[in-house]
Amino acid sequence: MGRPFVRIVDSALYYLPISTITPLKFGRVTVTELECLRVRMTVESQGRTYEGWGETPLNVPWAWPEQAGVAARTPAVRGLCSRIADAWREYPVRGHALELGHQFLEEELPQVWAAARAAEAPGIPWLAALLCAAPFDLALHDAFGHAAGRPVYETYSRDFLGADLAHFYESSSSTPGGGKSGNQFGGRYPDHYYPHPAPTLIPVWHLVGCADVIEAEGGRSTSLREWITRDGLRRLKVKLCGTSHRWDCERLSAVGSLAAGLGVEALSVDFNGTAPNADYVTALLDRWKIEAADGYRLLRYVEQPFAPDATVGSDEIGRVTSRIPVVLDEGASSWRDVRAGFELGYSGVALKTCKTQSAAMLSLCWAREHGMDVVVQDLTNPMLAQISHAQLGAHASPEIGIESNAMQFYPAASECEARVHPGLYKRRNGMLDLSTIKGPGFGYRLAEMQRKLPERAA
Repeated sequence: MGRPFVRIVDSALYYLPISTITPLKFGRVTVTELECLRVRMTVESQGRTYEGWGETPLNVPWAWPEQAGVAARTPAVRGLCSRIADAWREYPVRGHALELGHQFLEEELPQVWAAARAAEAPGIPWLAALLCAAPFDLALHDAFGHAAGRPVYETYSRDFLGADLAHFYESSSSTPGGGKSGNQFGGRYPDHYYPHPAPTLIPVWHLVGCADVIEAEGGRSTSLREWITRDGLRRLKVKLCGTSHRWDCERLSAVGSLAAGLGVEALSVDFNGTAPNADYVTALLDRWKIEAADGYRLLRYVEQPFAPDATVGSDEIGRVTSRIPVVLDEGASSWRDVRAGFELGYSGVALKTCKTQSAAMLSLCWAREHGMDVVVQDLTNPMLAQISHAQLGAHASPEIGIESNAMQFYPAASECEARVHPGLYKRRNGMLDLSTIKGPGFGYRLAEMQRKLPERAA
């Protein structure tokens, strides 16, 4: 069998509604219900057709943080998803999934996004366009794996790709310096930048949302103490509001003291871009260090303190990174953003499959080549979304581990998938177990899940 370049035949959309058992609050936003978009992509290769699947939670407040209610924005997001489906069905190019995904992001998605902004979705940001595009891109990579008869991460090699990494960076000519970035990648492929084989047990980070209970209060919500004890947690990610210095410091002190007393090994802090400036962040760290040094000693990094569109110079970023590593999240939607962050002095980048698998792989390679830290963060991924998310973590940050919190907020959503992959949907001894993932593509083992899907939406 020759190199299995593929061509898109069809893309189908399915919306799966989910409700949280406890509110998920981050920054200024609280989420109690959302939809997951599941996509089936059909491709043709050498006269045969293959199916691939991808899924992403459409967390509208995360990708499109406006004051208006989510209900007002959801139809616009759905409209953009339908436009993306149409664009993929009409896409005539044949190639490797990474090549097709990268080219679609570079050339087609900006046009689809612009058309949506001019029609049903004025003001919808690029991050939301990536969120909508992500399940299509994941499904494409899964389909290519089936066409190749290999797991997805085995296809990012010289044997399957038509060009090395230099091609991807040099072909991004719309950004000055793209060619220069590509020079050092000549003869290298993505599989150079992750372990072979990837581990099947990886550490897991637990999300401490702004509304989460720290100690039991007699209510229905599971307290942080109970989570740590029950799941053997050793890593916690703490959400802050960024608007009240007192509240943020009290929260850090409470979480840090509890964590230190229960044997937690690492903490991270996430502002979701709400910190107004470097003074806010550094003063908060100084106060926390004085008031609760036992918890402060566990801090490993700070995530996305400033809004992606904020005018923050390298001096301000340097004032924070001189104390603790700082990683980009919402501010890094492509390898170009990773490069820009690197030049500003950011320490690393948080990867998410909800910003597309193609962008995550190219960002991973660029960051690794330049010595940046790489972490893998969650978008509260349930069902199939958890499987591709966990595999990105196992390959991109196996020692640091990955954030995984769907079991905190909507555990029942993944009952079908958990029967096949129990270790992915329940954390044991602070770890996730990927050993049940087997077969080509993302190794979902869909036939065994027996999930009944709603009617096709588009």
